[in-house]
Amino acid sequence: MLKIINAQQLQLGMYLHKFGGSWLKHPFWRTAFLLEDVKDLNAIVASGIDEIWIDVSKGCDVAAPGPAQAPAAAAPVPEAPAVLVAKRVPPAPTSMGQELVQAKKILLQSRDAVTSLFNDVRLGKAIDVNGAAPLVEEVTSSVIRNPGALVSIVRLKSRDDYTYLHSVAVCALMVALARQLGLDEAQTRDAAMGGLMHDLGKALMPLEVLNKPGSLTEAEYAIMKSHPEEGWRLLREGGGASEATLDIALHHHEKIDGSGYPHKLKGDGIQLLSRMGAICDVYDAITSNRPYKAGWDPGTSIRRMNSWAGHFDPHIMKAFIRSIGIYPVGALVRLESGRLGVVTEQHAASLLTPKVTVFFSTKSNEPIVRQVLDLAAPNTTDKIVAVEDKEKWGFKYLDEIWSET
Repeated sequence: MLKIINAQQLQLGMYLHKFGGSWLKHPFWRTAFLLEDVKDLNAIVASGIDEIWIDVSKGCDVAAPGPAQAPAAAAPVPEAPAVLVAKRVPPAPTSMGQELVQAKKILLQSRDAVTSLFNDVRLGKAIDVNGAAPLVEEVTSSVIRNPGALVSIVRLKSRDDYTYLHSVAVCALMVALARQLGLDEAQTRDAAMGGLMHDLGKALMPLEVLNKPGSLTEAEYAIMKSHPEEGWRLLREGGGASEATLDIALHHHEKIDGSGYPHKLKGDGIQLLSRMGAICDVYDAITSNRPYKAGWDPGTSIRRMNSWAGHFDPHIMKAFIRSIGIYPVGALVRLESGRLGVVTEQHAASLLTPKVTVFFSTKSNEPIVRQVLDLAAPNTTDKIVAVEDKEKWGFKYLDEIWSET
């Protein structure tokens, strides 16, 4: 049976089912676990969370009051919190600038959450994915409010954070893609959870191989290629993962032409969500700074991915491009006027005319005063004529331009 208690009533031995309020307020990657460590208890109390749901069938109950005490207020609650989630009103849209503020908070908390998740795996603890549902919900809500904010800001992760925040990035990309494809709520939730958990098997890879700053040897690459099967095994043994989530973990490195791994599946033999996962996984990998190379800018990445015949499902690839924008946030573009600019925000109804911050003139070959152009505005006559390669120009500050929006 579930009960709601006050944080001050917490005791070691209680089974925590859910925290009240936003996932961002509590310091754990999961919500459902047995409270065994006094450090965890103190962290919960210090976080300011008021209400906690406990499951008295899996752990201790609140101590019975003595004769002179009033009974503790512990009201039973429904055992189907998923129903409550389903009835929520969709988040209201926000501007890029507004959502970047929230996205940065989610990113900071997500890094700690996924780091804890990987550490739990390394310690041999079973992983129940249901505990990560609040994290997935926060990411999904952010993407619904503004598809570009979290997807863009997570690309700026440091080299040291790549392993952990890559999972959050793929989760967000999967939500945006699922919505573009018109998938239902259950499929979108599976896509998001699969994105978050797709690389869980990497927690079992030797750190010297996982974090190697250069190219892998054949033997090291063979080790890394075992991570999909290891992740699938961890999720299956932990319980709670849907078949779709399990399949994403196992098959996100398969390719349409059958040259992927671990099972060399091809075409429709690869399930839809896993074909989606393959695209989201690669896009975040090539746009992120890694220990051995700098990330490509979003515009260049889309162009190159679209040219890799046999890698991705063409229909899903087109939907992916629409989901992040034909000119993604952060892309370096050249305008008809000869000015260079960075895409700072998308227009959902007009993918060819985003907001752009111009900062350089190709005619004078000099920086110019930065100006934000809304290419969809009626009085704007300039337009994008090409995506430029930031490596060619040597600009080092493009991310600062759009992330300060």
